[in-house]
Amino acid sequence: MKERLLFTFLLIVAIYTIVPWVATRIFAIGVFRRGKVTNQVALTFDDGPDPVYTPLLLDLLQKHKAKATFFVLGAKAERHPELIERMHREGHQIGIHNYSHKSNWFMSPWSVRSKQADRSAEIVASITGTKPDYYRPPWGILNVFDLFFLKHYTVVLWSVMPKDWRSRVGRNKLKSRLLNTIVPGSVVLLHDSGETFGADRDAPSHMLDALDDVLSHMKERGLVTVRVDELLQASMKYRLGLFKRVLVNAWMAWERCFVKLFHLKSVDSDNPLVKLRVREYQGRQSIVLPDGEQIRKGDLIAEMHLDNYTLFKLGIDSRSTVQLATQLIRRTRTLMPAISKLLLTDPQYENVKGLYGITMIHRGSKQLGFAVFDLPEGLFARMTRTYLRLLLYVVHPNGKERLKEKTDLLEPKIVAISKNELKTRYIA
Repeated sequence: MKERLLFTFLLIVAIYTIVPWVATRIFAIGVFRRGKVTNQVALTFDDGPDPVYTPLLLDLLQKHKAKATFFVLGAKAERHPELIERMHREGHQIGIHNYSHKSNWFMSPWSVRSKQADRSAEIVASITGTKPDYYRPPWGILNVFDLFFLKHYTVVLWSVMPKDWRSRVGRNKLKSRLLNTIVPGSVVLLHDSGETFGADRDAPSHMLDALDDVLSHMKERGLVTVRVDELLQASMKYRLGLFKRVLVNAWMAWERCFVKLFHLKSVDSDNPLVKLRVREYQGRQSIVLPDGEQIRKGDLIAEMHLDNYTLFKLGIDSRSTVQLATQLIRRTRTLMPAISKLLLTDPQYENVKGLYGITMIHRGSKQLGFAVFDLPEGLFARMTRTYLRLLLYVVHPNGKERLKEKTDLLEPKIVAISKNELKTRYIA
């Protein structure tokens, strides 16, 4: 009897806590945590307003003409209404982060809604005249009833968390983490207060120092900082259904495993479209390139792989496979000098015959000097065709429709270019 009661209790606790954690953190069900755009990033700040750090942050955002979203605590908003009013006046978005910084796991769903979220929203509305409808729970933790009781709020999590609440992270490490992880569509979690449990009081000072440099670098990369509601609105046309979202997440997880398993290396960390690995060519038929170079079975080649996440980001803005191919050619063209230099100077590539790949999006590759060959018919060709068509379905939000386009545009081909041709075309 005791064991049954214990099991029932643990089951209830799991449903109340773990189920919503899995649903929101892994599958993003009922929450927004990443945008599908090409040049926008949302900076978000939790735990404020703080009388010391929030004014400095607002000055910094004004300096860089950047907009942000503040998820504020209702209790602090009551104490510092002038900061809430300034956020609103300067065009920033104000969201809710509960009345006090308590975990939703340790409160009833009725308390979360009435005493935490709704109470805080009313406080902000009394100051600005606008009631917030965006919500982020402390630590990003929801209970299972929040998924239903907080339906009138847009629940926002994050895709970048540099752990800025610890002073020991410091300015330089924090700056590096942000620059290495922020991509178009990122929702960045930062803190303008260090008073909550587990945080260091002076941590926001390091965040401010790092953010000043990061905002400058983001401008150089063509990234625009926007409010969460603006990022969400821009992403609406790219929102995916549950099945497609699960499939995309699974595919991207496979991509990460594949990269590690086969030791693929990016040519350029700032433009991760192309990854390379050295391997032996296993084709049954030799490849004879236009300059006379031959790639025979057993010869070393630099095998080229396109980054699926980058493909997905390009695909969401492509109206057709032709347009996607055009974008790929443009991006690849900028990488060709770096690829050529790598193959011609790096000892790892000393014995390779050339650059080789199999792609279904080969339109325009001849402009870059690649020769294009048909895949020899057989089991490998059929498997490759199936794999690449599935890949197109995954990486393109309208992949199902894209698969109905002209089949000659969706036929996998071998593309290859010799070392000598790379040297002639791209090395001065």
